Amino acid sequence: MHRGRSRTHRTQSRRSRRRHVVSDILLVGQPNVGKSVLFSRLTGVRTIASNYPGTTVGYATGKMMFAKDTYDLVDAPGTYSLEPLDDAARVAVDLIDDAKRIINVVDATHLERHLTLTMELLAQGKPMVVALNMGDEARHKGIEIDVKKLARRLGVPVISTVARTGEGVKRLILATLALDVEEELAYGNEAGHPGHHPHIARHHGRSQAKGHKHLAEDKVWCRVGKIVDEVQILHHHHHTFGEWLEDVSVHPIWGGLFAILVLALSFILIRMIGEFLIGGGIGIIGEPWVKVPFGTEALFDVAWKPVMMKLSGLLGEGTFLHNLLIGQLIGGEIDFMQSFGILTSGLFIPLGAVLPYIVSFYFVLSILEDTGYLPRLAVFLDNIMHRIGLHGYAIIPTLLGLGCNVPGIMATRILETRRQRFITATLISIAVPCAALQAMIIGLVGDRGVWPVMLVYGILFAVWILIGLILRFTSRGFRPELLIEIPPYRLPSWKALGSKLWMRTVGFLKEALPVVLGAVLVVNLLYQFNVFSYLAKTTAPVVSFLWGLPEDAIVPLLVGMLRKDVAIGMFAPLSLTTKQLVVGSVVLSMFFPCMATLVILFRELKWKDALKSIGIMLLAVIIVGAAINFLWP
Repeated sequence: MHRGRSRTHRTQSRRSRRRHVVSDILLVGQPNVGKSVLFSRLTGVRTIASNYPGTTVGYATGKMMFAKDTYDLVDAPGTYSLEPLDDAARVAVDLIDDAKRIINVVDATHLERHLTLTMELLAQGKPMVVALNMGDEARHKGIEIDVKKLARRLGVPVISTVARTGEGVKRLILATLALDVEEELAYGNEAGHPGHHPHIARHHGRSQAKGHKHLAEDKVWCRVGKIVDEVQILHHHHHTFGEWLEDVSVHPIWGGLFAILVLALSFILIRMIGEFLIGGGIGIIGEPWVKVPFGTEALFDVAWKPVMMKLSGLLGEGTFLHNLLIGQLIGGEIDFMQSFGILTSGLFIPLGAVLPYIVSFYFVLSILEDTGYLPRLAVFLDNIMHRIGLHGYAIIPTLLGLGCNVPGIMATRILETRRQRFITATLISIAVPCAALQAMIIGLVGDRGVWPVMLVYGILFAVWILIGLILRFTSRGFRPELLIEIPPYRLPSWKALGSKLWMRTVGFLKEALPVVLGAVLVVNLLYQFNVFSYLAKTTAPVVSFLWGLPEDAIVPLLVGMLRKDVAIGMFAPLSLTTKQLVVGSVVLSMFFPCMATLVILFRELKWKDALKSIGIMLLAVIIVGAAINFLWP
């Protein structure tokens, strides 16, 4: 679902000729039923006062994209009746004339009061769906409505919704678009408000009501009363824990604290599981609290390292083929993180270093999905993410990028538009440090105190916000609107969770393993042909002047294209000041992502957008690095 573009309509004189406002979907309802909130949920347009031609009555228009088709939506002015005695009713009648489909928004907490307008709308003979809005408030007040029975009694689809959170909105759109629509619309003489619009005649003595097709008020109220008696049951209701949790998780204030708590616990769990799968250690930051002989590192050391050492002896250290397959020996031994051979680092990076974090992240992500919190988190963050041109679901690739940028950028596929994928992938590659890099930042920079670490994270967060704002106004395309189903909170099915985790893990291996092997091969060839040495000599003066780093710092920056965490560790022997260490950490985080991420970036965004992303990245890292260097007190 994509954010629409609003159109402002200037007030014209009452003598002006009316023009048709044609809509694919028209929202009609009484005042204060959440109609404008639903309109904003569907189109992303925060309602702006616009005037219908020839009147002072406000309405709003917007565009909605669903399943790659674009629809015009109109939010009619709130009216209690279609009796044309005031401008609101007259405009509503005009808009109904030109609407292909109607969504009648009804307040579920006052069903009887709102169904009279529903009866008038049914009499218009237009394809219609009833949105039974404010379903959460109805539940809290102990009001139970049999939606299926109500739909049968009205003869049109009825969907329970909560516009504020998005609950039921997707089902509402599917039901609306499934309506049969006549291709040709017959336009009436709008100026006279003709009598072919049936309505309840409540003011028989008023001349404005004469000549219109009337519905018998007593019969309408009698029918409404019978329907309400059949479909509505009142209970004495107390909040359950699940309902209390639902309210808290989307509350403007408590929802933020709840989100921070959930995200913090999720990150801690992801890191603990990931580090345990890699090295057998149990801990969060720094040295593990407990360590057992388990993990991918131990597996590679025991099962794969002896084989590679024998192959190294056969090939001969320093030969072209040795450097290509095995890489460089560190202290006469293979270091799977630093050797950078196809059969050493090429296999260990995706299988031994990245895969454990993929498993841990997808495990936690599946729990958040299956319990029902993830959609609520997306809804809660929706307004914040809109500030940078995204919707709430963009938080998922961003969170995944905190574990590893590769699956983070791959996860941008869940976003609907090219514009969203471009912005999200660019922000991840520039300002979202992976878990391995964060561990090294906390370990190395943390030796200088807490404030330098907080400064590094604060700068990266500010860069994420600033670049997002810039891209919001410079990138073309629809601004997205969040359209997801909000399930109730429930305990996850461990069988389903395991199946989902297996499918996602296998999918990652199929896509990422060939890419990483290819990236290591290319970089290895560039290294053997001394391309990196040439780059180091060329860029050293610029790096020293703009960023205030020693010339030797260019080596870690270039190595960062292979492994960020290894690169930042190479700052340790350079005797950097706290200022230089902060500059180096920020620059390294923002500089070219690791080669695996870079290849995935080109694969997901294609060449044109990937080159744009890299251009933004280079410009941003130059400016930010220089700003820290020259503004440091």
